Amino acid sequence: MGSESKGFRFRSWVLWAHPGHSDQTRDKHARPNAWPWETSGVIATGMSIMLFIERVYMAIVILCVKCLGKKRYTKYRLDAIKEDLEKNKNYPTLLVQIPMFNEKEVYKLSIGAVCGLLWPSDRLIVQVLDDSTNEALRTLVELECQKWIGKGVNVKYETRNNRNGYKAGALREGLKKHYVEDCEFVVIFDADFQPEKDFLWRTIPYLLENPELALVQARWKFVNADECLMTRLQEMSLEYHFSVEQEVGSSTCQFFGFNGTAGVWRIRALNDAGGWKDRTTVEDMDLAVRASLKGWKFLFVGDLAVKNELPSTFKAYRYQQHRWSCGPANLFRKMFKEIIVCERVSIWKKWHVIYAFFFVRKIIAHWVTFFFYCIIIPATILVPEVHLPRPLAIYLPASITILNAASTLRSMHLLVFWILFENVMSLHRSKATIIGLLEANRVNEWVVTEKLGNTMKQKYNAKASKRPRSRIRER
Repeated sequence: MGSESKGFRFRSWVLWAHPGHSDQTRDKHARPNAWPWETSGVIATGMSIMLFIERVYMAIVILCVKCLGKKRYTKYRLDAIKEDLEKNKNYPTLLVQIPMFNEKEVYKLSIGAVCGLLWPSDRLIVQVLDDSTNEALRTLVELECQKWIGKGVNVKYETRNNRNGYKAGALREGLKKHYVEDCEFVVIFDADFQPEKDFLWRTIPYLLENPELALVQARWKFVNADECLMTRLQEMSLEYHFSVEQEVGSSTCQFFGFNGTAGVWRIRALNDAGGWKDRTTVEDMDLAVRASLKGWKFLFVGDLAVKNELPSTFKAYRYQQHRWSCGPANLFRKMFKEIIVCERVSIWKKWHVIYAFFFVRKIIAHWVTFFFYCIIIPATILVPEVHLPRPLAIYLPASITILNAASTLRSMHLLVFWILFENVMSLHRSKATIIGLLEANRVNEWVVTEKLGNTMKQKYNAKASKRPRSRIRER
């Protein structure tokens, strides 16, 4: 006991007499454990800078487009096309597909809205692709189709005995029907989408004027954005996607990801690209990339919105985000070589698709939010060896956040909640991205997003009537 006490006093005297010795010893032993943090910090910072440059680039493009009035869809002479159609009565035959799966709450809304579209009835075919497993619900959907058939609308009710390929499989089977042979264009609406009556007149003329166009995409309008805080936060993220990402892609490379609904495809382009494939959970993006590699062009119409519903439960939203994060990463893995060796598109377009569209927006964006914002930056406080300059730790993330949120000015007061929500979701998205890149379990998991339709709308209206009407008080 005495020797241990002497040893302790001796070590204390050494530290007192040579204070620098303790720092050097501590640094010597700490530094081998610090290199993983330092390396991770450098990698995460590099990814954050890549994301920042991409966001600034898109902001500059959007400012130029808006200030100079250079939106691509405004250059078309739609009035002349419409006059020619009405004068010569040479309307193209259109197919409208509505894929659905156990959509009890919304099937009437979508079928009713599509059957009300303005177009000559003899040149319009509405195809309801019902994969529902509930036999009672199938009967109800078929009765709804029969109701519109009685009103003179050409509605085709199609079912399958299996769900092979999920949505892609249903759309592919629908295009094989004999009555589709005379159709030039196919319009796709998910079961919760409700287009305005003039939707076809505001999209088809673009395809008629420009034979190089394969796709005309409309934006989404969220009918339940004010339902709860979660839907408001979702609106902030999706508004940026449509008003910035889609607009930039349309204005620069005439390429962007098809959103899977609220779009019109030229059937010839769709077939030229190889049709619908179910190798990933993002069959819409898969088709868009393949069509782009064939030389087809896309057009995003920013002033045309189609009403739809946001997931209003966290469980439904989490499943949706897993599919939207895992699918693109998996598709990037499958198509990387195909994009590189493609000879029909320019190097600039290849760079845009590989680097900007896939790598930065679909992979890096999720990893930066989780690893940099949720791990590295907090580690600078807890682990002294991790050091980040103030511009990288504060100004860079703040700039990226503001650029993302600026598309939804009405929700700027919710910015802090949006940051926290995105940080929480970044864990799920980063995990899904890694699953997609490695093709691990759940890579092809497909869970249909739950829609509540009028049920939730009625509940929300009932609650809203009891709330005070002062917006300031609510905020």
